[in-house]
Amino acid sequence: MYRRLAPRLLAVGALAHQAPSLGRVRGCLTTFFALDGFLFASWAVRVPAVKAHVGASPAALGLALLGLSAGSIATMTLSGALCRRVGSRNVVIVSAVALSGALVLPALAPTALALGLALAVLGMAYGALNVSMNSVAVDIMAAVRRPIMPSFHAAWSFGGLAGAGVGGLLAPHLSPRPGLAVMAACGLLVTAVVGPPLLSPATGRVLAGPAAAGPPGQETAGARLPARAWLVIVTFGLIALCSSFGEGSIADWGALHLRQDLHASAGLAASGYAAFAVAEACGRLAGTRLLSWLGQTRVLAGGGIAAFAGMLATALAPDLPVALAGFALTGLGVANMFPAAMSQAGQAAGPRGVAAASTFGYGGFLIGPPTIGLLANAIGLRDGLAIMSVLALAAAVLSLAARRLPDLNESGRLRPNCNLASSPAQGRHGTLCVTSCVA
Repeated sequence: MYRRLAPRLLAVGALAHQAPSLGRVRGCLTTFFALDGFLFASWAVRVPAVKAHVGASPAALGLALLGLSAGSIATMTLSGALCRRVGSRNVVIVSAVALSGALVLPALAPTALALGLALAVLGMAYGALNVSMNSVAVDIMAAVRRPIMPSFHAAWSFGGLAGAGVGGLLAPHLSPRPGLAVMAACGLLVTAVVGPPLLSPATGRVLAGPAAAGPPGQETAGARLPARAWLVIVTFGLIALCSSFGEGSIADWGALHLRQDLHASAGLAASGYAAFAVAEACGRLAGTRLLSWLGQTRVLAGGGIAAFAGMLATALAPDLPVALAGFALTGLGVANMFPAAMSQAGQAAGPRGVAAASTFGYGGFLIGPPTIGLLANAIGLRDGLAIMSVLALAAAVLSLAARRLPDLNESGRLRPNCNLASSPAQGRHGTLCVTSCVA
């Protein structure tokens, strides 16, 4: 038996030794997406305790929290240029270390002003990590020739759920300073373990192969993007903005809506966002299959309609079960909008496209909650959420319009016989273009 099995085992071992594992690269990047969500949620669950520590009023806390969003958005465009100059994978490692270290800063802040500055630093690291991760994900997606971007964002969602759970368990036993220090140490440990494989020369050779979207150094920092590339970036950036606008509104105002308008208890009010987050994560897990089966246009347009119906049901629900169902439907609807926007912008313009689309998307998180607040003061929270559901419908319309957009290769030239929403097997309703016409 040994004589029969030995040659086969040696052959398998030799093949595994010679061929760089694209699956391992994908697994490492998936871990970084999960770590990003884990660290961000670790901070989010500590907001009440940090607020009490610095003695901030609600208004002062709101201004301090703007530092997080402002830092993220301000860094994203710069991160795109940095990714082009030094490589996206290098930026992933450096920004993951920076994010882990900056996680402790809010707990060290003595005043609300210092808290805002600390959150700006945290946001800068968070923005850089998101742009660089999505840029590497575009390269991996092109190498595997499948629309796998939703799987990376599913890891972010589940990482966020894990971070919220662990942070909630630690909160009664550790104050914010040691609690966030523990989370930061976990981030540094994970980066030390998962980072080296991502930086190995073998990984660079795999991602620079003929199936990749383009070598990292091919797009120079001073290269001018053609107008058609910007049309792709802006269209999918607006789709990301519409989806993140609704997501930010649900996250910041959903619990208050259940508590104030439907008179839910504190525990049940918190379950609204939990229903949204779990549904969004599950939708992203199924995203690759849905995109391959139904195609980008149907998935995004259907998702926009589902998010519109879900937000409307949440806002106008007569009782709690209907509202919770609306939360879940909204999560399913927006699940794949942001990942699709990042993948298409990355295919059109590399890290620069990812940075621009990210700025649109995270801009939605910045302006969404304050806009809901203004509407709530003017016409009531219920009606304000109902009006904002129209943005999800706008995302569906933009997704249909995206069928007419040109597809560009890494040099900015149009690819013949290729549409952003088409594949040879399924015509105009097919999968992401990377599955069929990668250069």
